[in-house]
Amino acid sequence: MINLNVTRLRSFLILGFPGLSPQYFGTVSVVLFFIYLAITMGNVFIFTFVICEKSLQKPTYLVFCHMAVNDLTFGTVTLPKIITKYWFGDGFISFYGCFTQMFFVHYLGSVMSFILMVMALDRFIAICIPLRYPVLFTNNIMTALCGLAWIIPLPLMVTIFFHALPLPFCKSNVIAQCYCDHISITSQACGNDVKIVQVTALCIAMLCLLLPLAFILFSYFSVIVVILKMSNVAGRRRILSTCTPQILITCLFYLPRCFVYVANTVGFSFSLDTRILLIMLYSLLPAAVNPIVYCFKTKDIKQALIKKLKTTRVGIEVKIFTK
Repeated sequence: MINLNVTRLRSFLILGFPGLSPQYFGTVSVVLFFIYLAITMGNVFIFTFVICEKSLQKPTYLVFCHMAVNDLTFGTVTLPKIITKYWFGDGFISFYGCFTQMFFVHYLGSVMSFILMVMALDRFIAICIPLRYPVLFTNNIMTALCGLAWIIPLPLMVTIFFHALPLPFCKSNVIAQCYCDHISITSQACGNDVKIVQVTALCIAMLCLLLPLAFILFSYFSVIVVILKMSNVAGRRRILSTCTPQILITCLFYLPRCFVYVANTVGFSFSLDTRILLIMLYSLLPAAVNPIVYCFKTKDIKQALIKKLKTTRVGIEVKIFTK
């Protein structure tokens, strides 16, 4: 039962890294700013390049556009507030602003999980049943599947949001994290409903993460089996190279999360600063690294980029020569 006598908080305080000395605040803010800059420039470039380059307008690369939008949005939702804290000393965020940030953090994470599942399905069909691929995976079908990846988690995250919103907060307004998430917020709540809210959110989170992960593991296991059965070594390498970017991106997203979860399960505890650092790494590292993976590990994108750079250089040289 909710205690209506508890005063509603007006704001939360983002703690950030509690053990960080004030003399390093400026350095941390600059590092975080450059991470945000890398996320923004890299993902805007990938989205624009794939959309504008006709040779890349294929189902496989349309997934990269959706991932770029997701990564860009996640960085924009999480980083500006923590940068402001260390740059200007303003760590306060409004009550509803904190809940809104929490919603987008978990929603975008769930969307990414489903997009990775769509990407695994794309590679599964392309390699395991290649003759059916042109029929089963057109640009329109891929767009519809990615659209579902954005739609399916929405009612689940709305449920989490409105389930936690009425909780009474009587402990503290300090968020022991660099951004608002469900655990940090509900750990400051009190009442009999807190445990129910936390367990419900955990079940929904596991559904959104583990269900896609199970299909992803099945897909890539099937792909690897098909590759190993191939007698043509050159063909095996070519097909494996087409899966490498997807596998790297999936590992960047899932492996750190699984590591933290397993470590906590077996009783290996982290200091608060280490835990926050690990969460920031697995939250933001994929968003910053994914565009590099797209460019250097995806053959078609790399070739299109090299071709574009050569064309631009020739055009500049001709222009200079004519002058």
